[in-house]
Amino acid sequence: MSERLRRIVEGLALAPDDRVLEIGCGHGVAAGLVCERLVGGRLLAVDRSAKMIAAAMRRNAAHVAAGRAEFVVAELEQLDPGVRRFDIVFAVRVGLFHREPERARALVAPWMVPGGRLVAVFDSPR
Repeated sequence: MSERLRRIVEGLALAPDDRVLEIGCGHGVAAGLVCERLVGGRLLAVDRSAKMIAAAMRRNAAHVAAGRAEFVVAELEQLDPGVRRFDIVFAVRVGLFHREPERARALVAPWMVPGGRLVAVFDSPR
């Protein structure tokens, strides 16, 4: 398990009922850590790679079956979460948040509840 991702998820200070959007979920490691902290909350995790979404779904099959997690293949620019709104949106090492932070924030802002938090981490994986 990635100690780095564990620290990032701990830093989110999740509440059990939070609605969470993870952008760029990769293999689903952070998604699993998020779901372990949710009771009534839910996670929507997206990645542009179908291969990564398949891996994340396998890793988190129990959370999907329990209704705590949903994994979707989507690029941020094309994502449509419908009427869902999120208490926390987070992204780890997603280039758009590093290269064009204002644009990235503008894309996710409509999906956040008033007072919702955006956490974008762009650090070294080591």
